[in-house]
Amino acid sequence: MGSLSEAEAFLAHNFTHMIIGGGTAGLVLASRLSEDPTITVGVLEAGPAAFEEPRINVPGRLGETMFTEYDWQFETIPQPGLGGRKLPWNRGKVLGGSSAMNFMMWCRGNKGDYDAWEKLGNKGWGWEGMLPYFKKSETFQVPTQEDQKKHQAYYDKSFHGTSGPLHTIYSAEYGASSQHWHATLKNLGVESNRSHMSGSSVGAWTSLTAIDPSTQQRCYSAPAYYLPVSHRKNLVLLTHATVRNIMLEKGNGSDEQIAKGVHFIHASKQYTVEVSGEVILSAGSVQSPQLLELSGIGNPDILRKAGIETKVANPNVGENLQEHMSTMTIYELDPSILTPEALRSDPLLAAAADEQYLTSKSGARTAAGYSAAYLPFSHFTNPSELSHLATQLPPATILRDQILTSRFNSPTPGGQIEFLFDVSNYSPYFISEPGKRYGTMMQMLQYPFSVGSIHIPAAPAAAAAAAAAQDEQDQQQRPTNSSDNPVINPRYYEGAGGAVDFHLMAAAQRFGHKICSTPPLRDIIVKRVFPALPDHAGEGEEEEKEESWEDWVRDTTMTDWHPVGTCAMGADAGIKGGRGVVDDRLRVYGVKGLRVCDASVMPLQIAAHLQATVYAIGERGADMIKEDWAEGRGRG
Repeated sequence: MGSLSEAEAFLAHNFTHMIIGGGTAGLVLASRLSEDPTITVGVLEAGPAAFEEPRINVPGRLGETMFTEYDWQFETIPQPGLGGRKLPWNRGKVLGGSSAMNFMMWCRGNKGDYDAWEKLGNKGWGWEGMLPYFKKSETFQVPTQEDQKKHQAYYDKSFHGTSGPLHTIYSAEYGASSQHWHATLKNLGVESNRSHMSGSSVGAWTSLTAIDPSTQQRCYSAPAYYLPVSHRKNLVLLTHATVRNIMLEKGNGSDEQIAKGVHFIHASKQYTVEVSGEVILSAGSVQSPQLLELSGIGNPDILRKAGIETKVANPNVGENLQEHMSTMTIYELDPSILTPEALRSDPLLAAAADEQYLTSKSGARTAAGYSAAYLPFSHFTNPSELSHLATQLPPATILRDQILTSRFNSPTPGGQIEFLFDVSNYSPYFISEPGKRYGTMMQMLQYPFSVGSIHIPAAPAAAAAAAAAQDEQDQQQRPTNSSDNPVINPRYYEGAGGAVDFHLMAAAQRFGHKICSTPPLRDIIVKRVFPALPDHAGEGEEEEKEESWEDWVRDTTMTDWHPVGTCAMGADAGIKGGRGVVDDRLRVYGVKGLRVCDASVMPLQIAAHLQATVYAIGERGADMIKEDWAEGRGRG
């Protein structure tokens, strides 16, 4: 591929814009900015291009790239709220980023989720401002009448795009549990949402997936946004390029910092690439704050301990981390049900499924669709318990916290917990018994009060001493750099708000089990195996309501892979410590010519899987950058 240049050829270009991270939002920016022939775009991506990788492309093989060469394989620090456990945090290290390894679910948050961003002073980031960009990113494939009936594939076409790069479809195949989902939830008083992409995700619905209908392959940012335009002479990609930091210099006669370029490593050699316009950081919620801090932008105390000179003091960098936390209960299923796990453990079944996929693009390898239900706490928690929990909420002294509290107390709340059942064992804490088939009931908290942080670590001992020493020789000791993993501290279930999260997750487990004990879903379930049912309770019996879930929640809560907020947008004092990290045009405060455009800019979490929103952020960000460039304000 002609645009996959080596470092020397890459540096031969005169770049106006440099994108750090060829992931979900980064490749949206690359595609859209290079539409302007006056812009020359460079993209630095740490991972490889993997267009022919079946573990990425084949929908029914989702999850197989986790803990591989395509995964950064990050890890949190020990979490007191989880009994001291560390959690793996998988993030995509490949062209396309996490869009190449996620579970392909395509959905949007509630209208109020985005309107809350605008309330925080971010003009144009409300639902009405975002909807055109949701539509711009996608080409929605209308399901056949047969599939609409079979999968209860409801939609309102007016809320979908028809000409975007990203294909979205109702999957050709769904797991065996999906056909029972809507009827089961209806038996529990939950109605089906017939237009879950139109600003309310509350209720039961069948999800769209990011799959190309013509090939039945995963549709992600690399083949959708980059590949069709990779021939453009003003778009240049360098893979296997690890960014060290952003080159900042003071302007002539000014104390304001200006982003002049990027320092990176390729094939073990260090390089510097300069830009005449802007640097755009699209490294995601983990690495965007990391690279800001490595560049001298952040909390001076953290930077000092890392041996890095403070160039722009902003204590909000790396703070405001919000994550969807998840639990997974496991059920043994009828042995006739085919699951992805069965394909991984049985070579004959896998070979047959592969053959069917290759010859007809059908069968188990196309099964990547899900049915979900987003429910308010009031649906599964009694009023007295909710009233008691409301008294334990943290003081809402700033607008951000006031919005979270209002969501909790709203008479018409959004989907505060996501419930999703799928056929396979997804839990890292339960070992499947050979020959048996399993299903997973997932409970995912959407609006956490728990707030964490991601920061660079302190420098090695010698470097830390050097940062405070005056001796010139000591000053040459190594400070923290990009090879040092960031310190990921979600603070799950910590603090007053964390205690509320914990009690609500325990309540959600009870309702999750109730779903699995209700027909017709119950009819394909043999028994619950993790956690095993207590001796006194049978499936669906009333005594089960008294079952305690607290220890199990503490011992098994895990990430849902949806971190946001670490470079938050904030144009006023709605964020703790004052304004955020970027303004509502994604410009980093205190620096000219530097923006952030990825999930890290989301100031508050949304009730949805993230990818559709991140694509829309990329689309909106690209328009802003092009507008400013055309107006001669490309540096801020």
